[in-house]
Amino acid sequence: MRLQTFTLSNGIRLIHHSVSSHVAHCGIFINAGSRDESEQEHGLAHFIEHTIFKGTAKRSVFRVLNRLENVGAELDAYTTKEDTCINATFLSEYYDRTLELFSDIFFHSIFPEMELEREKHVVADEIRTYQDQPAEQIFDDFEDMVFAGHPLGRNILGTVKSLKKIGKTEILDFIRKNYALDQIVIASVGNIDFKRLVRLVSKYFSEQPERSAAPCRVPFSGYIPNIKEQKKKISQVHCLLGAPAYPFSDERRFPLALLNNMLGGPIMNSRLSLALRERNGLTYQNESNYTAHSDSGIISIYFGADPIHYEKALSITLKELKRLREEKLTTVQLHTIKKQLTGQLSISGESNMAAMLAIGKSFLMQDRFDSTETIISRIGSVTADELLEIANEIFEEKRLSRLVYR
Repeated sequence: MRLQTFTLSNGIRLIHHSVSSHVAHCGIFINAGSRDESEQEHGLAHFIEHTIFKGTAKRSVFRVLNRLENVGAELDAYTTKEDTCINATFLSEYYDRTLELFSDIFFHSIFPEMELEREKHVVADEIRTYQDQPAEQIFDDFEDMVFAGHPLGRNILGTVKSLKKIGKTEILDFIRKNYALDQIVIASVGNIDFKRLVRLVSKYFSEQPERSAAPCRVPFSGYIPNIKEQKKKISQVHCLLGAPAYPFSDERRFPLALLNNMLGGPIMNSRLSLALRERNGLTYQNESNYTAHSDSGIISIYFGADPIHYEKALSITLKELKRLREEKLTTVQLHTIKKQLTGQLSISGESNMAAMLAIGKSFLMQDRFDSTETIISRIGSVTADELLEIANEIFEEKRLSRLVYR
């Protein structure tokens, strides 16, 4: 993948990948997320993502929404623990329109009090919807347990109570403190001449003076394994096991990604799927997930089961983790899991939208983008001994925390 880059005088970085397509994807990535909130600001980063579309100095909320959607484009946004993204998918002929709107939203949103109050009801409904889904809620509660007392542990949405404390003053203060221009990336994948793209981005984003401030993030430390059970009015038992893992900057994330995919990735023949579902019929849903943050990470193994099957399902899960720690992969097994993951990565790389999101995220995290070919090469160099060593470090049973909803 050939990337073209340009940095504005105020520090905003532009990254573009040219493709031959009528459809383009573009996003503004801000290196600020829920972990950058104080305890009193819980849910603020996500609330800004919702309300940044609610009107600008020259556009009402309806004109903001209609500007792209009236020409068939899709406008979207999301918030994570460490970043916020405003993005759009549109026909390549609308680059000018899209970037002008992005600039208007990003620099000139006015956050009308009436719209803020209305959107609080929307986000409160989003929170309640999430709380009604134990298979989703358990992940937030688990991270809160693993990263106890640290901002990484707080959920992204906030609470209904914390929403009430948010007003225009709090929003503008958070943006002033955290939206430094040298911590912003504009990522583009589409069919446009790069010189023209640079002119457009310069036209719409160079008006603001340089404002630099690296995120003041305290790394997580002091992990203490914990086992908790919570009583819920539910028909299934939901279980999550896991522990802190490697950050995005750690090269060991590649072998851990291999282990995670083999254990419970999005494949029907993962070890957990075969052991829990295919051989024993104990679970409908089981999965393993690895998320790497800038200075930490988390690995989690989830399954839901009938109460009468829970103990057996847990025993089998722990047995599979023990296999990872004790049984060195054969040459054939190692070759197979590498083929699986590299195939998935190659297929994912065919999505221009996925590529745009990956480029923006990667430049925020490490100011570069590792191509699919580079990642596949790194995965190809992983050894069976390396996997065994990492499995014993990450999946050591006494190190694992466990959260159960009954």
